[in-house]
Amino acid sequence: MSEKEKERISLEEAMARGREAQKRLEELDKEERARLEADGWAQDEDKTEEGDSDEEEYNSLIAGLSEVALLMKKPNIVNGTGFLYDERCLAHKNEWDPGHPEKPARASCSYERCSQLGLVERCTRIEARYGREDEVLLQHDFPQIEALQATSAMTVDEHKDLARRNEDVYFNQSTYECALLGVGSTIEVMESVLKKQVRNGFALVRPPGHHASTDAFCGFCFYNNVAIAAKHALDNLGLNRILVVDWDVHHGQATQRQFYNDNRLLYISIHRYEYGKYWPNLRESDYDYIGNGDGRGFNVNIPLNQTKLGDSDYLSIFQQIIMPLAYQFNPELVLVSSGFDAAVGCPEGEMLVTPAAYAHFVHMMSQLAEGRVCVVLEGGYNLKSLSEGVALSLRELLGDPCPLLKSTQEPSDSVVESILNAIKVLSPYWSCLAYQTSLMEGDLCTFPGVNTTPPLDGVEFITDKSNAVYDLDYSYPYSTVQEYFENEKKWDDTIDHLIAEMSLAVPPHRTCLVYDAGMKAHRPLDYPNHPEKPERISRIYDKHRELGLLDRCLLLKCRLAEGHELELCHTSSHVEFMSDLENRDLDVIKHYQYKHNSVYLCRETNICAKMAVGGTLNVVDTVLSGQSRNGVAIVRPPGHHAECGTPMGFCMFNTVAIAAKYAQKQHGIKRVLILDWDVHHGNGTQHMFYEDPSILYISLHRYDGGFFFPGSQDGDFTRVGKGAGLGYNVNIPWHYGGKGDNEYLAAFQQIVMPIAYEFAPDLVLVSAGFDAAIGDPLGGCLITPAGYGHMTHMLSGLAGGRVILVLEGGYNLVSISNCMSTCTSVLLGDSVPQWTYKEPQNVAVMTICDVLDTHKKFWKSLKFRVGIPKIEEEEEKKKSKKSKKKKPSASDTSVEDSLVNLTENLTVQDGARPAVKDECFLVADKQADVTYDSGISSVTDKTHLATDEISKVTDDGSKNTDDSSKNTDNSSKNTDDSSKNTDDSSKNADNSSKNTDDSSKNADNSSKNTDDSSKNADNSSKNTDNSSKNTDEISEVTGETRKDPDNSLHTDEAVQGACGGAEGGNLVSNTDLLTQLGMQGVQGMYAVQPLPWCKHLQQVAPLPEGGLNVDDPCDVCQNRGENWVCLLCYKVFCSRYVAGHMVSHGEEAGHPLVLSYADLSVWCYQCDNYVANQVLKPAISSAHKSKFGNEL
Repeated sequence: MSEKEKERISLEEAMARGREAQKRLEELDKEERARLEADGWAQDEDKTEEGDSDEEEYNSLIAGLSEVALLMKKPNIVNGTGFLYDERCLAHKNEWDPGHPEKPARASCSYERCSQLGLVERCTRIEARYGREDEVLLQHDFPQIEALQATSAMTVDEHKDLARRNEDVYFNQSTYECALLGVGSTIEVMESVLKKQVRNGFALVRPPGHHASTDAFCGFCFYNNVAIAAKHALDNLGLNRILVVDWDVHHGQATQRQFYNDNRLLYISIHRYEYGKYWPNLRESDYDYIGNGDGRGFNVNIPLNQTKLGDSDYLSIFQQIIMPLAYQFNPELVLVSSGFDAAVGCPEGEMLVTPAAYAHFVHMMSQLAEGRVCVVLEGGYNLKSLSEGVALSLRELLGDPCPLLKSTQEPSDSVVESILNAIKVLSPYWSCLAYQTSLMEGDLCTFPGVNTTPPLDGVEFITDKSNAVYDLDYSYPYSTVQEYFENEKKWDDTIDHLIAEMSLAVPPHRTCLVYDAGMKAHRPLDYPNHPEKPERISRIYDKHRELGLLDRCLLLKCRLAEGHELELCHTSSHVEFMSDLENRDLDVIKHYQYKHNSVYLCRETNICAKMAVGGTLNVVDTVLSGQSRNGVAIVRPPGHHAECGTPMGFCMFNTVAIAAKYAQKQHGIKRVLILDWDVHHGNGTQHMFYEDPSILYISLHRYDGGFFFPGSQDGDFTRVGKGAGLGYNVNIPWHYGGKGDNEYLAAFQQIVMPIAYEFAPDLVLVSAGFDAAIGDPLGGCLITPAGYGHMTHMLSGLAGGRVILVLEGGYNLVSISNCMSTCTSVLLGDSVPQWTYKEPQNVAVMTICDVLDTHKKFWKSLKFRVGIPKIEEEEEKKKSKKSKKKKPSASDTSVEDSLVNLTENLTVQDGARPAVKDECFLVADKQADVTYDSGISSVTDKTHLATDEISKVTDDGSKNTDDSSKNTDNSSKNTDDSSKNTDDSSKNADNSSKNTDDSSKNADNSSKNTDDSSKNADNSSKNTDNSSKNTDEISEVTGETRKDPDNSLHTDEAVQGACGGAEGGNLVSNTDLLTQLGMQGVQGMYAVQPLPWCKHLQQVAPLPEGGLNVDDPCDVCQNRGENWVCLLCYKVFCSRYVAGHMVSHGEEAGHPLVLSYADLSVWCYQCDNYVANQVLKPAISSAHKSKFGNEL
């Protein structure tokens, strides 16, 4: 049995584990069930619908799959950076022009700088070898081999004669040997990486190679080192996907030609072009040359049409083109044709890229292919900037922090045009390029160069060079050799200044970590199953120990935060209130907790909260004093909901906010980035820094129109800061659950990283909640440990690597342990786990676009969000269709190392997801067959399809319209918020209408069908499409300790506060589970299960005549928004977020069971939990029919 098979748990075993979990749950309620049966309240077995056994299997399956999907291997650590340099490469030199730019000193000076910085001795030295003839023949013909071999016996005059017949090359008697050495050495480095002898490698070789074509020497190049190595890996080593990134300032036209028809290799080139006026003066170097045949879409040119472009321009290309394409392509190996002739001071490129920027480029490449990156030297002709660029690239491969970059500036309009033009021609082939709108016929892009097609009038391209005779004196792009070298020398002072101001200090410790079991003393008094349980931190800590991470960290002690530290962000009265808890009676403490939103308190709460803050501040001190590069704080209670003057949402003190102010006050830090990926919006953090431009707050959270906890409009993308802080508050608000790696990484690429580089923080603090992880009971999202690892790696390129992760939420003990351990592993320098691209939900793409549209006025790095022309040629459409079928993905290959990707192998047999969707949530009573690719029998279930991953839904399956309207066209599918099918003439949500008649397109109150352009659905119209089950659990107050000494009800559990999440235990279907493991939350993955039995069920009254009407207003205030119905008297009252009348009713009448008209979940006040039982089905079914037009 292979290692992978040993690590993988079978589905049968998973189901067995699920059955055991289900059995344990049933045993907990055994006595209660027996009593209810004795009272005649047991469910009638004769009346249960067919499929009880299916339901048991279903529950077992989800419990088992939850465990399987969240298993995490010990990090597969491959240590070492391979480095190859051999002095024999210096023998190739120009015998008649010693000052020729492609001189031996290019290699020797680079090696000396690497040695000077102590880098070489830290590398694993790889022995150079000569390339074999069979290897060279992979990309070059035999006459070319013979011609170069013959130069070994030629005279200088013969070398000159041969040079005149080949473009921009010179020869000597060592040229052939050095060229073979370059080929063999490149292959040797690559094979060392693929054999896992080293993680990555650098081949310091010359002569360069990327201009050498199959049958011609060209541009200083003889054999194409990178192209030969790539071909060898594809044809002989079994690789299926290789990414070649060529950032040499000259287009690698030979590499392009050699893979132009091959979709196994994605070639991306950034090069100076000037509309074809710059060497090699080829038409094929322009953006519209995108490959041919099977390789169409796999050749990417980013032509630069002006000089003096710098870091900001190049980073924009990486963010907008290279990284999105690379993630979707999912390479098994990355080869970099690393020319440094775009570096500042190089006379060839005349660009302004700093040497430090190359380290950031390499850092981005290291996110791919589990870090299997080989950097191969190409060009670079200013010895100072070349040597520094080589050294900093090698330093990054070794795992040292990226040097600080200055704040990025607005990208050049010329570069923007090049990027948009590339997107214009590539978007039919790559779904990741989805953030520009398509212009209507007759409309023009705001960037004029995007409205035209190449070539530019008046440009002459060199096509036939067969009879050309070339000058032996090289001076390009200047008229004289003297001018060439004068231009090089004038940059010396600038380069010296860049080197001098750059800090290359490496802290003695990589990662510090703080944890103290004393923080477990904070626990609920009445509710032992509360999700914010003490075991959260101990399980995370134990997983760190199990994976060997603790032994690699600098372990810090905790301390209590001082009062003056807490008052950096909190009022003195709040600090005093928390302190008073230590001496209060339990009854008083219980009374206090009822007055606050979603918190529980005990005497130890203050001490634990002060430990959480104090421990985090110790991490800040350790990182900012230079003892450790980054840090991790495994602390509780969480903090980001805590406001200046009050606790909220499980949070007492705002730990991360205090840490940010502490870093500024104590260590003089100027700019802090707070990145909050907790599934809930960090309302407290936002409010504290809303007018502060020195602290950039970016939050990715579930929002659901403002109904997801904390249930406020403050989390919307329109909340951008105030006063001096305008633009420094960035909300990325997801609508509905099911957001996973795909959506989060897209947001990082499009929003987070561009803004972060422009902000240029000195410190990055992460509010690291893991309740958006797959399996979390509150979030209903799908981020895997690998997804968190990738986000961590991206952030670690900022602030000189000074990144601190502070635990916030996360309530599935398995998932939080795996996810936070993965983040720590990445901070420690381990490879980022392999990740498989899936197209983001359309509703998520729309959210990202909303944020871009809102913030591009504040951040110049977001200027790419514009309309671009659509490719209309029929030929392009045909090729687009063909290419979409051939779009690369990890499922094409053997990269299946992580069990996290278990569900990625699930496919919908009914048909593929459409390339462009008008809707994201389709509702249907149609069967869908789902199969597991590895041979497991299909599971078929009649269900509502709650995910946009299932696209084949017919008109018959859409029963979501009122009988009077009969509008069931697939293009509108009734009323999902994500489909945005509201007509421009009627953009406001109609509270009174449940229909979406084609003529009026009025948004239904129950489904909030708002138009994408207006987004102005009425606040009272809650987003509760049946397919997404979401608006509901938007508010989540209910899972916390809410019983008071008098047994009276002090909470509006109808609004499920920070404990209720978005799902509340409502299951959708097997299909949803198997297609997106927990799209709206899955019972078996919950840390808190809905109660299957409840002693108050016997109090449920029969339905009133006529059933329920979800549009009934609150009996007291006539609110028609978020209402609940009492299942004992059937009176309707509003939630606490409206006026709290259901809370009052529960207290006064003593009626414990209520049904949410938002999500159709049932809450029991006195049991303090959700309830799911057949007794409740008539009420739920009646509400469902009223809400969606069809019964369950």
